[in-house]
Amino acid sequence: MATTPAPPLSPGIAKNIGRSRITLTCLTNLPEPKLSGSSCFGNTLNLTSKSGRKEGRKQPTEAHHAIAALAAQGYIRVILTTNFDHLIENALREAGVEPTVLSSPDQVHGALPLIHTQCSVIKLHGDYLDTRIRNTASELQTYPPEFNGLLDQVFDEFGLIVCGWSAEWDEALRNGIYRCPSRRFATYWAARGQPGTEAKRLIGHRGADVVSIEGADKFFHTIREYVEAVEEFSRPHPLSTKAAVAAMKRYMSEPRYRIQLADLVDDTVRKVVELTSGEGFGTHAPSVSGESFAARIQGYDAACSTLLAMAPVAGFWAERDLYPILERAFVRLATTEERSGNTVWLSFKRYPALILLFGLGIGSVEAGRLDLLGRLFSVPIQEENRQSVPAVLSLGFRCLPGDAESVAKSLPGLDRAQFPMSQWIYGVIRECCKELTPSETQFTSAFTKLEILLALGFMHHGARLYGNWAPLGRYFVLNEERNRVLEEMRESIAAMGDDSPFVEARIFGDTADACNNGINNFVSFLGQIRRFR
Repeated sequence: MATTPAPPLSPGIAKNIGRSRITLTCLTNLPEPKLSGSSCFGNTLNLTSKSGRKEGRKQPTEAHHAIAALAAQGYIRVILTTNFDHLIENALREAGVEPTVLSSPDQVHGALPLIHTQCSVIKLHGDYLDTRIRNTASELQTYPPEFNGLLDQVFDEFGLIVCGWSAEWDEALRNGIYRCPSRRFATYWAARGQPGTEAKRLIGHRGADVVSIEGADKFFHTIREYVEAVEEFSRPHPLSTKAAVAAMKRYMSEPRYRIQLADLVDDTVRKVVELTSGEGFGTHAPSVSGESFAARIQGYDAACSTLLAMAPVAGFWAERDLYPILERAFVRLATTEERSGNTVWLSFKRYPALILLFGLGIGSVEAGRLDLLGRLFSVPIQEENRQSVPAVLSLGFRCLPGDAESVAKSLPGLDRAQFPMSQWIYGVIRECCKELTPSETQFTSAFTKLEILLALGFMHHGARLYGNWAPLGRYFVLNEERNRVLEEMRESIAAMGDDSPFVEARIFGDTADACNNGINNFVSFLGQIRRFR
């Protein structure tokens, strides 16, 4: 068995490892290779490399090396094996990992907790250098209490990949899986051909996804390649991100750099579009699950990381002659060519535009450039029905249509969040605004104001379509901060009238009276919602 990605074997599997950062367990049943053989029986897999056969030595194969490489990168933390040989240990050492090997009950006592080792190899049937190996049917019916305790922990606390194990003979190992009461992490069962009777029972009990494979070598080699590709292309090098931010600051400082600035922004947006146009972001993907949703949103966040680092800087320093450059980037991300597919994935295509809007918005709020927000809110975006609507209606918090907001509760740490998408975006934008808003209090204030402006803008532009309604977010439960923002708006409008920046931005009205009416309608709406929640 081994812990790895989801079926079918595709880049989507690697995203569940590379992006979700789930700690995985690899459980293998790969018999000791025979020097003269080229194949083994049943679901067992040949692990003899060609070079090893020529030299008369048993060598780790490509499967061993791929598992070891994933362990060296921190993706696989525990390897359960029914093998007696030392092939996986040798592969790990070649990869620079010194494994913690547990092959007998006495070794379990005093061993470091699994989560504190770089990689633990648990040899359930013993080691060939130890006469206490378990091999007969009666010996495989039970395990020592120490091993049962380890198995209970592993099956409950780690994801799992099963590869090459028939499940027909190892009663104690089967019972260990049956004892696990939870399914908190995914299980993937890699098999050549149809799983046997016992395997099917375990697959049903564990809720495992079955992955059809040709062999262990190709399977683990492909997984390794996909994981490395995800890491390489979806996470820009920190130096490149810092260089992009530094270049943006320089280009924004003088009019003579306008062409360079436009090229920098356009190239960064183009890379985001390329990264989010692949198979892992398709609109015809299977129905939405907590796991697939978490993988996709983290993929979007990773692809947008450089652009998001640039956004608060752009929002804070942009003069009006630079607005067209930012608007063009925003429209490019908000416009999708997709016209059909799963409604959640289809709407979520605009998620990069939404978080760009928040990044630019925090900078704009901090600098008092509300006119940039007003312009972005009102820019027309063509939707799937080819009708154009203001961006604040096309985006807002509508990247999750219907009741799919509940799926967002599967995101790390948000199972009890009242507004999980709002809370997730708060965390994403917080990371890219630490230089601009170093204190949490300052950032919370700016984020709350931005959410309220989005809600007011939605009500203003969507009155005919949605009546007296606005998207909800974190601001709904932050009563004191929300009231402070609304009072700031009222005082500004009372003191400056039509010259108030809240009026001049034309976010929620074209005159002081219209803006006051918008605020009053918003407060009335919140009162109505509160009575029903």
